[in-house]
Amino acid sequence: MEAKQQQAYHPPMSNGYNRADEEAAAALSDEELRRQKRKKWILYIIAFVIFQTAVIALFSMTVMKFRTPKFRVLPATFGDNFQTSNSSINLTMYATLGVKNTNFGPYKFDNTTIFFYDYQNTTVGSAAVRKSKANFRSTKKLDVAGHLVMPANSDSGSGILPLTAKAEMKGKVTIMFMFKKKKSTKLDCSMEVNTNTKAVQNVKCN
Repeated sequence: MEAKQQQAYHPPMSNGYNRADEEAAAALSDEELRRQKRKKWILYIIAFVIFQTAVIALFSMTVMKFRTPKFRVLPATFGDNFQTSNSSINLTMYATLGVKNTNFGPYKFDNTTIFFYDYQNTTVGSAAVRKSKANFRSTKKLDVAGHLVMPANSDSGSGILPLTAKAEMKGKVTIMFMFKKKKSTKLDCSMEVNTNTKAVQNVKCN
Protein backbone atom coordinates (compact mmCIF):
# COMPACT_ATOMS: atom_id res chain seq x y z
CA MET A 1 0.00 0.00 0.00
CA GLU A 2 2.77 2.43 0.83
CA ALA A 3 4.34 1.78 -2.56
CA LYS A 4 1.06 2.53 -4.32
CA GLN A 5 0.57 5.65 -2.27
CA GLN A 6 4.08 6.79 -3.10
CA GLN A 7 3.44 6.14 -6.78
CA ALA A 8 0.13 8.05 -6.66
CA TYR A 9 1.73 11.14 -5.07
CA HIS A 10 2.78 13.76 -7.57
CA PRO A 11 4.70 16.90 -6.48
CA PRO A 12 3.31 20.34 -7.60
CA MET A 13 4.32 21.73 -11.03
CA SER A 14 6.47 24.51 -9.66
CA ASN A 15 8.29 24.96 -13.00
CA GLY A 16 5.09 25.89 -14.79
CA TYR A 17 4.18 28.52 -12.25
CA ASN A 18 7.71 29.98 -12.31
CA ARG A 19 7.58 30.24 -16.10
CA ALA A 20 4.25 32.10 -15.93
CA ASP A 21 5.63 34.48 -13.36
CA GLU A 22 8.69 35.15 -15.49
CA GLU A 23 6.53 35.84 -18.56
CA ALA A 24 4.33 38.22 -16.55
CA ALA A 25 7.39 39.99 -15.18
CA ALA A 26 8.86 40.27 -18.69
CA ALA A 27 5.58 41.71 -19.98
CA LEU A 28 5.54 44.27 -17.17
CA SER A 29 9.18 45.14 -17.89
CA ASP A 30 8.42 45.68 -21.60
CA GLU A 31 5.44 47.86 -20.71
CA GLU A 32 7.60 49.91 -18.35
CA LEU A 33 10.21 50.38 -21.08
CA ARG A 34 7.53 51.52 -23.49
CA ARG A 35 6.23 54.00 -20.93
CA GLN A 36 9.72 55.36 -20.36
CA LYS A 37 10.23 55.72 -24.12
CA ARG A 38 6.93 57.55 -24.45
CA LYS A 39 7.94 59.91 -21.63
CA LYS A 40 11.27 60.57 -23.31
CA TRP A 41 9.60 61.32 -26.63
CA ILE A 42 7.13 63.65 -24.93
CA LEU A 43 10.01 65.45 -23.23
CA TYR A 44 11.87 65.69 -26.54
CA ILE A 45 8.80 67.15 -28.25
CA ILE A 46 8.24 69.67 -25.45
CA ALA A 47 11.90 70.72 -25.55
CA PHE A 48 11.74 71.04 -29.34
CA VAL A 49 8.60 73.20 -29.16
CA ILE A 50 10.20 75.44 -26.52
CA PHE A 51 13.36 75.74 -28.61
CA GLN A 52 11.40 76.58 -31.76
CA THR A 53 9.34 79.16 -29.87
CA ALA A 54 12.51 80.79 -28.53
CA VAL A 55 14.06 80.84 -32.01
CA ILE A 56 10.93 82.37 -33.55
CA ALA A 57 10.74 85.00 -30.78
CA LEU A 58 14.42 85.88 -31.19
CA PHE A 59 14.02 85.98 -34.97
CA SER A 60 11.02 88.28 -34.66
CA MET A 61 12.81 90.65 -32.28
CA THR A 62 15.99 90.86 -34.34
CA VAL A 63 15.83 89.93 -38.01
CA MET A 64 12.14 90.67 -38.59
CA LYS A 65 12.03 93.90 -36.61
CA PHE A 66 11.68 97.04 -38.73
CA ARG A 67 13.90 99.86 -37.47
CA THR A 68 13.89 103.50 -38.47
CA PRO A 69 17.12 104.46 -40.28
CA LYS A 70 19.15 107.42 -39.02
CA PHE A 71 19.80 110.46 -41.21
CA ARG A 72 22.80 112.59 -40.19
CA VAL A 73 25.17 115.29 -41.41
CA LEU A 74 28.77 114.12 -41.35
CA PRO A 75 31.72 116.44 -42.18
CA ALA A 76 30.88 119.65 -44.06
CA THR A 77 33.14 122.18 -45.78
CA PHE A 78 32.88 125.25 -47.99
CA GLY A 79 34.15 125.67 -51.50
CA ASP A 80 36.00 128.65 -52.93
CA ASN A 81 32.67 130.42 -53.37
CA PHE A 82 32.59 132.27 -50.05
CA GLN A 83 31.60 135.88 -50.71
CA THR A 84 30.85 138.34 -47.94
CA SER A 85 29.28 141.78 -47.92
CA ASN A 86 27.90 144.13 -45.31
CA SER A 87 24.50 142.51 -45.43
CA SER A 88 24.91 138.89 -46.52
CA ILE A 89 27.23 135.97 -47.05
CA ASN A 90 27.04 133.84 -50.20
CA LEU A 91 28.61 130.45 -49.94
CA THR A 92 28.47 126.91 -51.26
CA MET A 93 28.53 124.21 -48.64
CA TYR A 94 29.63 120.67 -49.43
CA ALA A 95 28.32 118.19 -46.91
CA THR A 96 28.61 114.45 -46.50
CA LEU A 97 25.39 112.87 -45.29
CA GLY A 98 24.98 109.47 -43.73
CA VAL A 99 21.93 107.21 -43.92
CA LYS A 100 22.51 104.50 -41.31
CA ASN A 101 20.38 101.40 -41.88
CA THR A 102 20.37 98.88 -39.02
CA ASN A 103 17.73 96.63 -40.60
CA PHE A 104 18.37 93.13 -41.93
CA GLY A 105 17.32 94.34 -45.36
CA PRO A 106 17.93 97.30 -47.71
CA TYR A 107 16.36 100.72 -47.23
CA LYS A 108 15.36 102.39 -50.51
CA PHE A 109 14.68 106.09 -50.12
CA ASP A 110 13.15 108.71 -52.40
CA ASN A 111 14.43 112.07 -53.57
CA THR A 112 14.85 114.33 -50.55
CA THR A 113 15.34 118.09 -50.12
CA ILE A 114 17.37 119.46 -47.23
CA PHE A 115 16.52 122.97 -46.04
CA PHE A 116 18.95 125.21 -44.16
CA TYR A 117 17.80 127.82 -41.64
CA ASP A 118 19.63 130.67 -39.93
CA TYR A 119 19.37 131.66 -36.27
CA GLN A 120 16.10 133.48 -37.01
CA ASN A 121 14.64 130.27 -38.47
CA THR A 122 14.64 131.81 -41.95
CA THR A 123 15.33 129.56 -44.91
CA VAL A 124 18.75 130.44 -46.33
CA GLY A 125 19.30 127.60 -48.80
CA SER A 126 18.66 124.01 -49.76
CA ALA A 127 20.35 120.89 -51.11
CA ALA A 128 18.99 117.92 -53.05
CA VAL A 129 19.51 114.24 -52.26
CA ARG A 130 18.81 111.82 -55.08
CA LYS A 131 16.99 108.59 -54.41
CA SER A 132 19.26 105.70 -53.60
CA LYS A 133 19.59 102.67 -51.35
CA ALA A 134 21.30 101.91 -48.05
CA ASN A 135 22.21 98.24 -47.87
CA PHE A 136 21.28 96.15 -44.85
CA ARG A 137 23.21 96.97 -41.67
CA SER A 138 25.36 99.59 -43.35
CA THR A 139 25.68 103.36 -43.75
CA LYS A 140 25.12 105.00 -47.11
CA LYS A 141 27.25 108.12 -47.53
CA LEU A 142 25.98 110.88 -49.78
CA ASP A 143 27.80 113.99 -50.96
CA VAL A 144 25.59 117.04 -51.54
CA ALA A 145 26.16 120.70 -52.30
CA GLY A 146 23.95 123.57 -51.18
CA HIS A 147 24.10 127.26 -52.07
CA LEU A 148 23.39 129.42 -49.04
CA VAL A 149 22.71 133.13 -48.66
CA MET A 150 22.99 134.09 -45.00
CA PRO A 151 22.72 137.43 -43.16
CA ALA A 152 26.15 138.76 -42.27
CA ASN A 153 25.26 139.70 -38.71
CA SER A 154 25.13 137.17 -35.89
CA ASP A 155 23.82 137.13 -32.36
CA SER A 156 27.25 137.21 -30.79
CA GLY A 157 29.03 139.46 -33.27
CA SER A 158 31.99 137.06 -33.20
CA GLY A 159 31.68 135.81 -36.77
CA ILE A 160 29.82 132.67 -35.71
CA LEU A 161 26.57 132.11 -37.61
CA PRO A 162 24.24 129.38 -36.31
CA LEU A 163 22.88 127.12 -39.04
CA THR A 164 20.27 124.37 -38.92
CA ALA A 165 19.65 121.62 -41.47
CA LYS A 166 16.29 119.81 -41.59
CA ALA A 167 14.73 117.24 -43.90
CA GLU A 168 12.37 114.29 -43.98
CA MET A 169 13.45 111.26 -45.97
CA LYS A 170 10.80 108.75 -47.04
CA GLY A 171 11.53 105.22 -48.11
CA LYS A 172 10.82 101.53 -47.68
CA VAL A 173 12.60 98.70 -45.86
CA THR A 174 12.53 95.23 -47.41
CA ILE A 175 13.34 92.17 -45.28
CA MET A 176 13.87 88.69 -46.74
CA PHE A 177 12.94 89.99 -50.20
CA MET A 178 9.21 89.92 -49.40
CA PHE A 179 8.34 91.79 -46.21
CA LYS A 180 8.14 95.53 -46.87
CA LYS A 181 7.35 98.47 -44.67
CA LYS A 182 7.42 102.21 -45.26
CA LYS A 183 9.88 104.07 -43.04
CA SER A 184 10.54 107.80 -42.77
CA THR A 185 13.53 109.33 -41.07
CA LYS A 186 14.20 112.95 -40.20
CA LEU A 187 17.35 115.04 -40.42
CA ASP A 188 17.69 117.63 -37.65
CA CYS A 189 21.22 118.95 -37.26
CA SER A 190 22.65 122.19 -35.91
CA MET A 191 26.06 123.62 -36.75
CA GLU A 192 28.03 126.84 -36.79
CA VAL A 193 29.47 128.73 -39.74
CA ASN A 194 32.72 130.39 -38.74
CA THR A 195 33.13 133.38 -41.09
CA ASN A 196 36.68 134.00 -39.85
CA THR A 197 38.02 130.53 -40.63
CA LYS A 198 35.42 129.85 -43.33
CA ALA A 199 34.65 126.46 -41.83
CA VAL A 200 31.74 124.50 -40.40
CA GLN A 201 32.11 123.51 -36.76
CA ASN A 202 30.17 121.94 -33.86
CA VAL A 203 27.91 119.75 -35.98
CA LYS A 204 25.29 118.13 -33.73
CA CYS A 205 22.37 115.94 -34.85
CA ASN A 206 19.32 114.79 -32.89
